[in-house]
Amino acid sequence: MIHCEHEGCRMEFPIIDGIPILHANVRGQVDSYLLHLIAREDLPHEIETLISDAAGPGSAYDSMKQAMSSYAWDHYEFRVSEPSSSEGIEGVISANHRPGSASRCLSQAIEKAGKIPSNTVALDVGCATGGTTFDVADKLTGLVLGVDLNFSLLRIAARVLREGRVVYPKRQGGVVYERREFSVSLPETDRVDFWCCDACCLPLGPESLGFVSALNVLDCVPSPLSFLKGIEASLVSEGKLAVCCPYDWSPAATPLEEWLGGHSQRGQNQGDSASILEALLTPGALPGSLEKLRMIDSEPDITWSVRVHERSFAEYQSHLVVAQKCA
Repeated sequence: MIHCEHEGCRMEFPIIDGIPILHANVRGQVDSYLLHLIAREDLPHEIETLISDAAGPGSAYDSMKQAMSSYAWDHYEFRVSEPSSSEGIEGVISANHRPGSASRCLSQAIEKAGKIPSNTVALDVGCATGGTTFDVADKLTGLVLGVDLNFSLLRIAARVLREGRVVYPKRQGGVVYERREFSVSLPETDRVDFWCCDACCLPLGPESLGFVSALNVLDCVPSPLSFLKGIEASLVSEGKLAVCCPYDWSPAATPLEEWLGGHSQRGQNQGDSASILEALLTPGALPGSLEKLRMIDSEPDITWSVRVHERSFAEYQSHLVVAQKCA
């Protein structure tokens, strides 16, 4: 347990499975992710399959496993040569849907970012199962922190960090899952940690970060503009931000009023999210443009594959923007 000694706080923040939950509303976070927190990892596969059948499609249990399946597949399957039992079926449609989309996007972002301030902390926001966090550590020096709200995804990342093993349910179809287990060798793990945090309320001081990656996060937070302002405050001078987003807006995650585009097509930007984000990262371009974050490069179409199940893949064209904090 972490005990805050600040007179105005005095809160307790639990550390579960090595992952600290640092949230302004700990009770609400625990309540929202209760199933993720108490889910057992020691059940035999046969019992897990029975639970999947009993819970059925659309259940919280099934939604949790679907997210674990999609993210872990993309973050780790390209790192291992051990094929899973379903490769024969998947091979028919998987030629254009390879795992590793997040890592390939991150590599482009770091290349475009150029020089990153030394002796600073790097932050991977929305790290999910942690593959990109390890990639940041491999490419940059200094400490690297991966943060996410989804505890079941963080648990996969924490196991990779502790044991060098990936364990996750790979969805085959319906509520049928294959248990995947394999080893991975990742460098620089001694510089990596994972925290359960709100991307819009990070427990970090101002001007403490040299690099921030936020891949497929912007359309998942309640206020994208507030998120960008928070990152702007957290970056050191000449620190870099990499944002990649498919602008798959949903009112369940972001109120319509907070969307960056996706509506008001009669306006100057005709509802185009990409041009609005680039304008927000161009000081003075819009009334709400950030004062110190300036876009230095972009890539309009980053192909991003998401595995749904063995016969289904979704493909997004994400927009990558790299920005620098000006002095």
